[in-house]
Amino acid sequence: MIANQIKKYAICNTCTLKLVAIAYRRKPVFRLFREPLKIGMRIFSWLYRIKPEEYEVRTPACHGCIRFYKVALKEKSGLFCWLNNRINPLFDRIIESIVTEDELHKAKDYGRLATNSSLLPEESKKWMKDFKTGF
Repeated sequence: MIANQIKKYAICNTCTLKLVAIAYRRKPVFRLFREPLKIGMRIFSWLYRIKPEEYEVRTPACHGCIRFYKVALKEKSGLFCWLNNRINPLFDRIIESIVTEDELHKAKDYGRLATNSSLLPEESKKWMKDFKTGF
């Protein structure tokens, strides 16, 4: 990347990364639904030459999040948008059936704070404590 090029920001309304970690722990079978979607997104990203390093990562916990791919693909691929518009509502319903309402609200708050760069490093570290999903 050229040094004077401005990095882009991914807007996060919800920390899906954390919700997925919770879902993987509670319902391991959820991986069978999500992992093919994640692989598909990475293939689309490769085809469209998406470079996640073009995006500013606002917290250390955001490294490895596929949000950067998703934002870029929405800008570059009509096919991806079409697929996302059909699959994402189902994904949301499944996640919301696994996590609690409180966890969902906390993930929304965290996503907004991370997007606004309003998190202290220790808050981010506490949020992702014991967090492993195999990203």
